[in-house]
Amino acid sequence: MCSMRWDQLRVENEATRRLPGYRDEAVVRTFDAPEAMDVRFYEIHARSALNHVPKQSRMPFRWTINPYRGCTHACHYCASGATPVLMGGGRTKPLEDVRPGDRVYGTVRIDRYRRYVVTQVLNHWSTVKPAYRVTLEDGTELVASGDHRFLSDRGWKYVTGAEWGPLRRPYLTINNSLMGTGQFASPPGDSADYRRGYLCGLIRGDGYIASRLYGPRRWQHHQFRLALIDLEPLRRAGGYLDDIGVATREFEFQAAVGNSLALRAISAHSREKVEAIREVMRWPRAASDDWSKGFLAGIFDAEGSYGDCIRIANTDQQIIGWTEASMRRFGFATRLEDSKRPNGVTYVRLLGGLKEVLRFFHTVDPAITRKRNINEHMVKTFARLRVTSIEPLGLEMPMYDITTGTGDFIANGVVSHNCFARPTHKYLDFNAGRDFEREIVVKVNVPELLRAELARPKWKGEHVALGTNTDPYQWVEGRYKLMPGIWEAFRDFANPCSVLTKSPLLLRDKELLQQVAERAPVTANFSVPTLDEKAWRETEPHTPHPRARLEAVAELTRAGIPTGILIAPLMPGINDAPEQVEEIIEIATEAGAVSIGGIALHLRGEVRDIFMDWLRAHRPDLVPRYEELYRRGPYAPKAVQERLGKLASAPGAAPRSRRFLRDREEAASTGPEAAPTPEPEQPALF
Repeated sequence: MCSMRWDQLRVENEATRRLPGYRDEAVVRTFDAPEAMDVRFYEIHARSALNHVPKQSRMPFRWTINPYRGCTHACHYCASGATPVLMGGGRTKPLEDVRPGDRVYGTVRIDRYRRYVVTQVLNHWSTVKPAYRVTLEDGTELVASGDHRFLSDRGWKYVTGAEWGPLRRPYLTINNSLMGTGQFASPPGDSADYRRGYLCGLIRGDGYIASRLYGPRRWQHHQFRLALIDLEPLRRAGGYLDDIGVATREFEFQAAVGNSLALRAISAHSREKVEAIREVMRWPRAASDDWSKGFLAGIFDAEGSYGDCIRIANTDQQIIGWTEASMRRFGFATRLEDSKRPNGVTYVRLLGGLKEVLRFFHTVDPAITRKRNINEHMVKTFARLRVTSIEPLGLEMPMYDITTGTGDFIANGVVSHNCFARPTHKYLDFNAGRDFEREIVVKVNVPELLRAELARPKWKGEHVALGTNTDPYQWVEGRYKLMPGIWEAFRDFANPCSVLTKSPLLLRDKELLQQVAERAPVTANFSVPTLDEKAWRETEPHTPHPRARLEAVAELTRAGIPTGILIAPLMPGINDAPEQVEEIIEIATEAGAVSIGGIALHLRGEVRDIFMDWLRAHRPDLVPRYEELYRRGPYAPKAVQERLGKLASAPGAAPRSRRFLRDREEAASTGPEAAPTPEPEQPALF
């Protein structure tokens, strides 16, 4: 990347524009520099420097400063957000993919009991914060902020808290159990076996197939028909059949009359098509997991019902036997119920309550949405939802949040309280996508405002976080130089603070950070996804070189500033070789990083196409692997995520971090101007 001094730059254009929420017009500038191409800067005079985060947000801090709104350091990839949220249709969606207008399950009190109800998502946003992991007895894991609340058997509890002091509040302990069903099951893979199993169950349950001889010439007539009320299984079956070369015709089979609902059907009549359907319906000699999941989904769509429990009915004992066997395969407890009817219909009843109902729905994924309705079911706790551990992960990571109409939502099977939706570029009539990188608001008067606000008698010296929304050290800071005045204000008022950045430009202010550290706690963090040149340029093309960030870690550590790193994203086959990650860890450890962690690559939206195009051009050998890894969505399978997380762990870093910070605190406490201990930083949910 070409490097140019800002004093050599030429103002290309200057105009004015009034932004929503600001009284005065903003001066709009563009600069003739490689880094500034296609970027506009809106110079405004803010009315305040310290941004107060409302208490209902349960953010890890109460105060932030963002001298810039929008960020040219915005990278192509985010991470985390994979926490499954229970959607209104009974399926799950990663929290990161939930959007305003979506319908999800929340809870409300009806009479004396809390019950599940469908509610609307009002807002969604992301941020980068430190993280805590809450682990439950059944293996459920929840990554959340210390200020986030979960519903327990003893009411709403924060993840962390204290019995006295400023963090005095109800908080989770290992004696608490969370309310809900526990972790959600992973959805089935869309494999050929799953599709065959689904067609077998659906057609055997509700289809008609026959070959008959007619007339004196014994003309053989072949017929297949599947008529259903619900379009979802009909369209799914039609698509699956089309994939194996069996084209069907869809038509109205029966119009709605009186209380009878309309039926639509698909059909096929050639011998080849009917024989192909018979083949796909054939019972397998050795059923696979995927076939069994597909069969259960198909037979449930055809013959299943859900009210107080799941029941699957049939008169064919062979179908009943396959249903029972498939249920047992996945650990479901069942009971046979004789209807006592003349036709001999038998029910396979699923036992275990709502927890097992949801596990069934998510494990096999039936198509009919209306049968997955849990509205107004009572919210309960289960014996294996006891909290077993609450631990800081020691890293900052991208996290996501939503706001709903009920004030809560169901995150990986437990009731989770909303966080406050923090407005960003959308409130300025910009979009949150490309405008976030190309329309940058510069609050030119922030240093002066901050000094005045810290001097107010009512200010209590609370911790202030920098870089919580946008990077304060994006390259335009080299032009505006807002951060030195901000650090000077923190120094002069002995105010605790922290910063998150991707830029070694932070080193410019090293001496100021040291001066702050002499009077109050201050920490820094850098993200370092890879040391590979090509991977870096593809994932974070507008950011400083990762090696420069690691060098900055070392220099800041030598200067007495505790600094950590995050290895993200980790890309299978590209930068996840142990020797590659070990090199980053080794350099970071030698540099004195106080925390090291890693997160797997995720591919969302247009990023997926960009990344796959790059992969085809540079690593075509990896294309099949990535298509398989990410065929179900933007996230790698859980096992891959866990492997990459462990790969990037640095066992030696945390003990050093504790010693380093303890030594600094002890030194500060014996000094003539010891600063009060700040509240710990606590991240937003997920």
